[in-house]
Amino acid sequence: MSDRRLQVFHTVAKLLSFTKAADQLHMTQPAVTFQIRQLEEQFDTRLFDRAHNRVTLTDAGERAFEYAENIFEQYSEMENAIREITGDISGSLVIGASTTVAEYMLPALLGDFKQQNPEVKMRLQVGNTEGIVSMVENNTIDLGVVEGPVNNKHLQVEVCRKDQLVAVVSPSHPLAKRKKVSLADVMKHPFICREAGSGTREVISEKLKAAGLDRQSVSNTLELGSPEAIKGAVEAGMGVSILSSVSVNKEIELGTLVAIPLTPKIQRDFSFVRQRNKFRAPAMEELLEFARTFCKAS
Repeated sequence: MSDRRLQVFHTVAKLLSFTKAADQLHMTQPAVTFQIRQLEEQFDTRLFDRAHNRVTLTDAGERAFEYAENIFEQYSEMENAIREITGDISGSLVIGASTTVAEYMLPALLGDFKQQNPEVKMRLQVGNTEGIVSMVENNTIDLGVVEGPVNNKHLQVEVCRKDQLVAVVSPSHPLAKRKKVSLADVMKHPFICREAGSGTREVISEKLKAAGLDRQSVSNTLELGSPEAIKGAVEAGMGVSILSSVSVNKEIELGTLVAIPLTPKIQRDFSFVRQRNKFRAPAMEELLEFARTFCKAS
C-alpha cells in the first residue's frame, strides 16, 4: 500500500473529520493527527484549516487531495491488472453490510466462500444502509450489501434477493393471536424502530407515508440501533416492531416472539452495491458470482 500518511490524509480529506477518519481507519484520533502533522511537516505547509469546530482543506490540501485520488486509483488499477493477468484470485476484499444483512445473511455466505477460496482475505464493515452506501461512494469498501433502496445513479445496484418484513410482538401482546395485521393496527401500539439511516426504517417510513400514517405521531416510539436490541425490547413487552422475517427465526422457534404477516405485504430488496466504473479484481468477480448463486439457493 502507498504511504500510510497519504492514506490517512486521503481519508480525512474525504470525510473532513479527524474523528470519522479515525473510526474508519481503526486508529486513535491522536494517531491520525500525528500522521497528518508529519505530512504537513514534509510539505512545510498546512493541509487543513481547523476553525470553529470545522475541518476544511487549504489550497495546498485541495491540490494534495487531487493527487492522492489519482495515486490510489492508479495503485488499485495496477494491483488488479497484475492479478487479472496471473489469474490470481487471492488478495483482500473489504465488504460493507447493513446490520440485518451482516447479522443474518452474510455469515453463511462468507463462510462458504472462504472455505472454497481460503487465499482471499476479507474484512467486514457493518453499519446502516446509509453509512454503507456512503462507504461505497467514497471508495473505502469494495462491495456493499444493503437492505434498503439505493437512489444513486453513479452506483451499480444488483438485487440479490427479496426480504419479507413482518410485525413482531411478544406472546402476551394483544396482537399475538392475529393471523394478519395492517400498518394501522401496528401503529395503535407503542412502536419500536431502527435509527435514522437504517434501510428497514426507510422502507417502513415510505409505506407509512403511502398509507397516510405518520410514525412521528405514535406515542412512546423507541429508536434502537440493531435488530437484536429491538427484539430484546419487544420480548420485554415494550412494544411492537416490524423486522425482517429472517431475523426472528430463532426467537419464533423458541416461542419468545410471535411474527405476524402484514397486509398488504411489505417486501424489500437485499442488494449488492458497487462503484459503476471501478476495475473489479478476479477475487471480486469470484465473490459476486458465488453470492449470486448463494442468493438464488437461499
